[in-house]
Amino acid sequence: MKKKAPKTLTRKQMAELKSLAALPDSAIDTSDAPEVLDWGGARRGAFYRPIKQQLTLRLDADLIAWFKAHAESGKGYQTLINQALREYAKGQQKRSRVAHSNQERPSSRVPEA
Repeated sequence: MKKKAPKTLTRKQMAELKSLAALPDSAIDTSDAPEVLDWGGARRGAFYRPIKQQLTLRLDADLIAWFKAHAESGKGYQTLINQALREYAKGQQKRSRVAHSNQERPSSRVPEA
């Protein structure tokens, strides 16, 4: 599914955003949004969606069959493959840090998901 291009804002909308940005915090009414004091149930990265890159990759048929068998009704097997690759890359990164603890850190990091 392709994302639609964002619509440009009208002059009126731009002016409203500019005036809102100029307001001091004390002038903003937040009475309808109570302050959250307990963040115990919060989930970090719940709305984070990494950028995906489409590619063609040849994998052994038995690997594809295994991932499809372990995914819910064959759907989401690519996500499982992505997770497995990310775990492997993170493990390699940790090993590299331990092995090179007295040397300069490697510049390539595995991004967090």
